[in-house]
Amino acid sequence: MKSLTRLLLGTLLLLGMTPAFAADEQSYAEAMANFKQASETKKFFDNAYGYALFPTIGKGGIGIGAAYGKGRVFRAGVHVGNSSMTQLSIGLQLGGQAYSEIIFFKDEAAFNDFTSGTFEFSGQASAVAINAGASAQAGTTGNSASAGQSGGAQSAKANYIHGMAVFTAAKGGLMFEAALAGQKFNYEAK
Repeated sequence: MKSLTRLLLGTLLLLGMTPAFAADEQSYAEAMANFKQASETKKFFDNAYGYALFPTIGKGGIGIGAAYGKGRVFRAGVHVGNSSMTQLSIGLQLGGQAYSEIIFFKDEAAFNDFTSGTFEFSGQASAVAINAGASAQAGTTGNSASAGQSGGAQSAKANYIHGMAVFTAAKGGLMFEAALAGQKFNYEAK
């Protein structure tokens, strides 16, 4: 499995996708500012038990695809740990993109699920700019969570589903895909 992961991450590099795997303070601040500007995510920042922020996730594929990004996990606004996200997919897909992702945790139970060490969404998150047609879908082992937004006035519709709400914001690239894959997260306490 590790050799397959390396091969697929190599695909990202061949496609010219070189995301900032070790994001710096500025990239976290920019991603946070972007998500806080969206009117619908404001209520999540105000009420969430915690959240995981991934400033840059790089994704690419030609038939076989991969995505990778590093992020930070926050509880009550305090950085408590780090996380990495990997995604492998097989199916009809072509291209590459970079995006930011934030996962809000409604309560301690959802936070504990995510920070248990290894967490996996059973569905696939789709990255589109949060201020112009954003959409994200994810399932937690047989269950689903979704968040969507139409353009213009940032009239997003999002709810916690199984304790989590996911938002993405496109940073660049173009990708066509109709693939099945799940995002996997590893967590390490600070």
